[in-house]
Amino acid sequence: MSLVFPLPRRRFLAAGAAGLLVPVLLAADGDAARVRSARPVRVPAGAFTLGVASGDPLPDGVVLWTRLAPRPTEGGGMPPEPVEVRWEVATDERFRHVERHGVAVARPSRAHAVHVDARGLRPGRDYFYRFRLGAETSPVGRTRTAPAPDARPRRLRFATASCQNWQDGFYTAYRGMAEEDVDFVAFLGDYIYEVGPGANRLRDHAGSGQTYTLTDYRNRHAQYRTDVDLARMHAAAPWIVTIDDHDVDDNWTGDHPMDPDAREPVPFAARKAAALRAFVEHMPVRVGPGFRLYRRLRFGRLATLHAVDTRQYRSRHPRTQREANDPGRTMTGPEQERWLVRGLAGSSSGWNLVANQVMIAAAGFPGRRLGFDGWNGYRAQRHRLLEFLGTGAVSNPVVLSGDQHATLACDLRPDFDSAGSPVVAAELVGTSITSGGDADVAGFQHAHAAERAANPHWKFLDNRRGYLVGELYPRRLDARLRVVGTVRSPGDTTVTTAARFVVESGRPGVTLDAAAG
Repeated sequence: MSLVFPLPRRRFLAAGAAGLLVPVLLAADGDAARVRSARPVRVPAGAFTLGVASGDPLPDGVVLWTRLAPRPTEGGGMPPEPVEVRWEVATDERFRHVERHGVAVARPSRAHAVHVDARGLRPGRDYFYRFRLGAETSPVGRTRTAPAPDARPRRLRFATASCQNWQDGFYTAYRGMAEEDVDFVAFLGDYIYEVGPGANRLRDHAGSGQTYTLTDYRNRHAQYRTDVDLARMHAAAPWIVTIDDHDVDDNWTGDHPMDPDAREPVPFAARKAAALRAFVEHMPVRVGPGFRLYRRLRFGRLATLHAVDTRQYRSRHPRTQREANDPGRTMTGPEQERWLVRGLAGSSSGWNLVANQVMIAAAGFPGRRLGFDGWNGYRAQRHRLLEFLGTGAVSNPVVLSGDQHATLACDLRPDFDSAGSPVVAAELVGTSITSGGDADVAGFQHAHAAERAANPHWKFLDNRRGYLVGELYPRRLDARLRVVGTVRSPGDTTVTTAARFVVESGRPGVTLDAAAG
């Protein structure tokens, strides 16, 4: 089925030129009262350049998103007034049968982004949605609600993605993903990159340098959303989005930048606040108090997805092996750790998926496990979590991770340096969409040969660009690594299956399917 999704407009009407006449709200931004102006405000044409998106599906609803931005990378190009946007949800692509509709307010204080938590929908159904501003209509998106809480779905199909540096290549992987007919996309971090334009890039970031201010981050998110393949995938299925380091600053932790001694144009606290605000403005997410992004979504009795946040609450990076083993060092913060353990223990689902940003499985070599930005740097908490998974209190735990710009299929053990430590769960680490550019496969395998031999819990390792597709059944999880031929050409859309992985119910760990290829 093809979606109605035109290419983003490249020509915009200048301020004062002919555009759309829509009602303006005179009430102060944030007030509940709506007072219509006697004189409509003029909005430039091409307001829906950033497309549409949906996310965080529930049995009775889903979050719908758009942002009005006639000039995406120039602050949006909207007048400084709130405007009303109509939204519709239908059971058919031509909107003959509209199930829900309403009016949302696009406010300048929120970059004229629109978030609608559309409720009253039926579970396990496909829906189509769109927005209207005056005579202009957005692209049509398709979304899917979660199954009813007591339903027993025969299958749940999902994709994972992460790390999509605009400058490293084109998002051709999403063209393949849009054909997979997934129930949801778990995006595991690094939606944008904060870096400035660089040398030898395939396409440049807008702006003159790194992102620091709210305007910087808004423009960067808007630039990413103008990519037609990314927009098409957002319009094809609901997304469950998490945050990682490059969404703010490379390798930041809690309240600290990667390099606290570096002189930056703005304090890190202000930069972080701007980045988180822009992230929430541009994502179809339900957010808790204080930008709380960890949350839990259930898909009938088949699966529960526990989406964690390993950035906002973590301790600073350790500097030594001893510090990495400190019991007080935390990846998630104590409150989120309790939330995760309670949710896993209390889950009645057959499978428990953990949407996680950085790899849990150990890397490096026994006795000198490096890579402190991942769970290697927070070993006491990792040990607690994996020991808990080994108690049998959690049904079929599978961790879905990103960050590595490579695909790894791993067995998880409480003690990775002990051959007798039991396998308690599986981890599937997905590769990047573009970050790292086209892969040197032979060079990568040669460089990591010794490390791979020293880590027998790594069942598979590959560094090509692409995504994972999982098909979850009551008795097994089948996952496929889907890779693209190149990210250097927007016209090359070849997508192939490079490997297949299997996790069987009741048998912790992952196996490589002999039919891979």
